[in-house]
Amino acid sequence: MSADERLATIGSEWVRLDEAVVVWGDSDEAARSRGLGVEAATVQPRTDDLRLVTQIGRVFEHAHPNVPVVLNKGRYLVVQLDEEHRQIDARDAACYQVRPLTPGETVFRTVAPPASAPDPSIQALVDEVSRNSLEGYLTQVASFPTRFSLSADFATAAAWAHDELEGLGFATQALPISVESGTSLNVIADRPGRGPEPRGLVVVCAHLDSINVDGGPSAPAPGADDNGSGAAALLEIGRVLASHSASHDLRLILFGGEEQGLYGSQQHVEALPASERSRVLAVINMDMVATLNTPAATVLLEGAPVSQALIEDLAAAATTYTTLVVQTSLNAERSDHRPFIDAGMPAVLTIEGTDSGNGNVHTAADTLAHIDYGLALEIVRMNVATAAAALSGANA
Repeated sequence: MSADERLATIGSEWVRLDEAVVVWGDSDEAARSRGLGVEAATVQPRTDDLRLVTQIGRVFEHAHPNVPVVLNKGRYLVVQLDEEHRQIDARDAACYQVRPLTPGETVFRTVAPPASAPDPSIQALVDEVSRNSLEGYLTQVASFPTRFSLSADFATAAAWAHDELEGLGFATQALPISVESGTSLNVIADRPGRGPEPRGLVVVCAHLDSINVDGGPSAPAPGADDNGSGAAALLEIGRVLASHSASHDLRLILFGGEEQGLYGSQQHVEALPASERSRVLAVINMDMVATLNTPAATVLLEGAPVSQALIEDLAAAATTYTTLVVQTSLNAERSDHRPFIDAGMPAVLTIEGTDSGNGNVHTAADTLAHIDYGLALEIVRMNVATAAAALSGANA
């Protein structure tokens, strides 16, 4: 019997975050939950005040330091919104979301898919992933004083990324998007497959913009992890796959306006005709892939039921081609995978594993000094393997 099945027998309400459980009920029910071999991280009286927070870094904690935290698992928090803090419940901030707990829900879990024999052609691509190349891309991305979406520095960063992708042989364009009262850019790079039409489409994406929440638009915002790491990873994936012979089409997207509220990805998805949406085989999003928040190198794969098969493909690739520990969640919230999911496309966020949170994001302290290249390279390898298999039709 699984831990979730054992918990279901106690009759109280509970939510599970990997190995930790919050039980709200009476003391007898809590005692029985412990007797079933389940770690009850905390026991709460029956209440309607508990909420699940999904955050980037520690932004919710920084914004609301006085909100009682019942359980802290980095990206995910269980908090208690008493009368003093109840107004937060209705807020949909750009960098966190708050919602009621769902009794019996497992928010995320660690999984261990069985390993399989590597595919030699995919292994060859995985072996092309280079630390020197990834580090060079990330050093350049993080060198801009800020990549605030409406700044001249963002436009310069987008032009540089455009030229890099064009130089790799992709048909590349920079498309304007509306962000609040201004204009920013999405950089979109396409490489057609060689299979007969109609072909499928594999999308790899990340947001290019950065932000300094307390300092304002002109303040230093190197955004090395959030999201220089994802942007650099996308460029490295583009380099590795640029000459890969595949059946299906590949599209790489660097979004603007993510930090203000997913403007770039939302407008991109809204503009896709039904014929394009139906071609999408997989959307692999990268947002913060280079800070080690766990004892071992860990990736969190976050999606929704429509993404389940892609989550399984990514987890299998992680086991086969990397040493990553894998966490999975169907609690898809704040990042550029969400608009694709809302439109019915299989999209997954690949993000550094959760247990603690990166407290440097959205500040001037999000610098290269905190980057773990070992973790970033492993996530890139997983994503290269998954994208290559999808492009060839091996995951169909």
